[in-house]
Amino acid sequence: MRKNFEDAMVTPLPVLMVGTFDEEGKADVMNIAWGGQCGPKHIALNIGIAPEEKKTLKNIRIKNEFTVSYATKSTVEISDYFGLFSGNVVDKIAESEVTVEKAENVDAPIIAEYPLTVECKALEIKENEIGEVHVIGEIVNVSADESILDEDGNVSVDKLQPIMYDSIGKTYRVIGEVVGKAFEDGVKIKK
Repeated sequence: MRKNFEDAMVTPLPVLMVGTFDEEGKADVMNIAWGGQCGPKHIALNIGIAPEEKKTLKNIRIKNEFTVSYATKSTVEISDYFGLFSGNVVDKIAESEVTVEKAENVDAPIIAEYPLTVECKALEIKENEIGEVHVIGEIVNVSADESILDEDGNVSVDKLQPIMYDSIGKTYRVIGEVVGKAFEDGVKIKK
């Protein structure tokens, strides 16, 4: 027997930190759970604008460039903080005392506390009828701290320890163990 629910649940939801610079070069970051990869070199973000446009979205409109970092087990506190307060009201960078560097390929910040960051150029910024803005970005570079690389020099998800947002329990969870091999395990079913 199954039970039906009215609340939507799409899981896992990565916890993404979107970084931007404003017209004066001041960094801002916001926590977004409604986004993810939407193609081999593209990322999609859904940013709410009610009751006022987010500072990060204003900055994306100005610069057409942004970074996306993956929240991790070790960055839960600052990641949650970046989602609780508006950059229109507080200077989240100053209050959190994070270390900001300029990305190599876009005019946007990298926050050093996040070991994996993708650098993006905005391809599409489109408002929808439900009070959100859909941003599609082209990924032009992936920047990873050496601390999360495996012995072959690739990003290790085990070392990264990315977190996901559980929208039902309103908790953050670590993405865990390997349970199968993509593009291999399903072949066993073919007759």
